Amino acid sequence: MNDEPTILGGSDVGVGKAAHLPLAVDRAAFQPELDSLGRSPALRVGMPGSSRMEIITPRRWQPLPDGPAASQIGGAKFASALGIAVATLGLAVACWFVSALQMSGMDMGVATRLGSFASFIGVWVTMMAAMMLPGAIPAIARLTHSRARMGQVAVFVGSYLTVWALVGAVVYAIYRPHGTSVAGVIVIAAGIYEVTPLKQYFRRECGEKQRSGWVFGLDCVGSSVGLMAILVVLGVMSVTWMAVIAVVVVAQKFLPVRALIDVPLALAIVGLGIVILAVPTSVPGLIPTASHMSVM
Repeated sequence: MNDEPTILGGSDVGVGKAAHLPLAVDRAAFQPELDSLGRSPALRVGMPGSSRMEIITPRRWQPLPDGPAASQIGGAKFASALGIAVATLGLAVACWFVSALQMSGMDMGVATRLGSFASFIGVWVTMMAAMMLPGAIPAIARLTHSRARMGQVAVFVGSYLTVWALVGAVVYAIYRPHGTSVAGVIVIAAGIYEVTPLKQYFRRECGEKQRSGWVFGLDCVGSSVGLMAILVVLGVMSVTWMAVIAVVVVAQKFLPVRALIDVPLALAIVGLGIVILAVPTSVPGLIPTASHMSVM
């Protein structure tokens, strides 16, 4: 028998961390037993719609009070989640400052070079922390509400960023300085991807479900891969494009999947790709200037 305390409160019953009682149970149905816990040797709990039974001994019961005491507990959980959210946002802001310093003078538009793998991956991870952590705050808050420990939250965030670091390794392996035609075609493809069922699937998975940091990261990569491709081909070291893509990524984490929003965004991206193909010089920073080339 697991010695973890059973936590009772509101309208649900659970057995410690093992969660032996996953279904909701009406507290009122067990109120007589609750009133006599000090005298009762054990309580047999039957789950609604199931033949499964759980035997709970008195020493394993830990009533969770209703009223003001329950409000205090709920307030403590909210304060903990809020503190972690603020800390996450603060880390993202710090990474924005670091990224701006690291990327200063490195943007060459379609002619950007990545340098050594070590230097690139260092910049990339900082970029991803700046861009992706704000959108991960709801998932981190849900994890906190599920009574996860700080260590579990750290593992979740670390594994999430590790997924994006692996994406950076792939980018480094396949990226080459390229022409405006390549950039235009990829931007158009990214715009089309925004309204595909695959994009919508990953976006829902990334925004609605709570899994490990690895799975959450993979879902978010699937959701944002088109947007990240735009960043890579237009200026992988451009703080301006980084900010634009970050705004869209974060907005899609908080907004529902709606054609009224997604279709105009997709059309705007496709339109940008067409402009790049037709008049590449009209896109600021896309083609390196003579002064940039002299610096190189």
